[in-house]
Amino acid sequence: MRTQTSGLAIETAGLVKTFGGTRAVDGVDLSVPAGTVYGVLGPNGAGKTTTVKMLATLLRPDGGEAHVFGHDIVREADEVRGRVSLTGQYASVDEDLTGTENLVLLGRLLGHQKRAARDRAAQLLEAFGLTEAAAKQVKQYSGGMRRRIDIAASILNTPDLLFLDEPTTGLDPRSRNQVWDIVRAVVSQGTTVLLTTQYLDEADQLASRIAVIDRGRVIAEGTKGELKSSVGAGSVHLRLRDPDQRDLAAHLLRQALDAKVQPEPDQVALTARLGTAASDDSAAGQAARALNELARAGITVDNFSLGQPSLDEVFLALTGHDTHESGRSDDSGRSHDPKDEVAA
Repeated sequence: MRTQTSGLAIETAGLVKTFGGTRAVDGVDLSVPAGTVYGVLGPNGAGKTTTVKMLATLLRPDGGEAHVFGHDIVREADEVRGRVSLTGQYASVDEDLTGTENLVLLGRLLGHQKRAARDRAAQLLEAFGLTEAAAKQVKQYSGGMRRRIDIAASILNTPDLLFLDEPTTGLDPRSRNQVWDIVRAVVSQGTTVLLTTQYLDEADQLASRIAVIDRGRVIAEGTKGELKSSVGAGSVHLRLRDPDQRDLAAHLLRQALDAKVQPEPDQVALTARLGTAASDDSAAGQAARALNELARAGITVDNFSLGQPSLDEVFLALTGHDTHESGRSDDSGRSHDPKDEVAA
């Protein structure tokens, strides 16, 4: 096992990247502790991929500064590249080669002797559950298998910092869980992971700290608990027996809780977010009083729960929209001038 690096893996201040008249990244500040999973959460077009490309030295920033393990990403780009690896949104392996051939080829390019490259390839294929598919061409792999072989290729030489840019986009739940297990295993060996995602549950599952980014700016940062407590002490979720009573129930909840009440897609469901000043005890008391008001009005509640706000509610409260909405096009697909690239 490698010795875990102490301190900060990434530190940025006022990082900026523009494409034409658009600021894809607009003054991003990050402090990423080493040896952790750090989540960057935001919708398409938020600036996540552009930020990762700058940190991985694939794009030159137009403003601000950033350091990876103390190395400046522009002035010391070679030192940065020696310590990082990147798995992008799309498979980067050769689809006409087998899983083994891909990993052996990349291992040889990284300087391994032929026997060592084959041994490392076999080790990773077994660890990622791909041994039975090792002799198959990658184009025959499922989406989940492709993501796993992609991540395996990224850690042929175990990096100090692994960038995972939306690694589970388009995967089924089982494949997503497999990728999550791989991420946890990589971090347990001392690697820092910077994970970009638009899946709230993914950030909730994996990240110890999360930066919420929207329209090129970090709008909130903290642990999951800190982010959730920042938008309210709790959320009241309830389902009514009669959908015709929902409007009246919403009105009574607003009065009893002095809180915003959100109708859910389910025609008998409502959610109310309690204020940040409420303690756990007072939140329970408010909820009990609200239920009494509904009962006095003859409204039957079939199901009720009081819990901490979800990351979905956090993101909606912070941005005014969910993670699948964005006012800009996807920052990862934006064209740019070749002079913006940092020379390899």
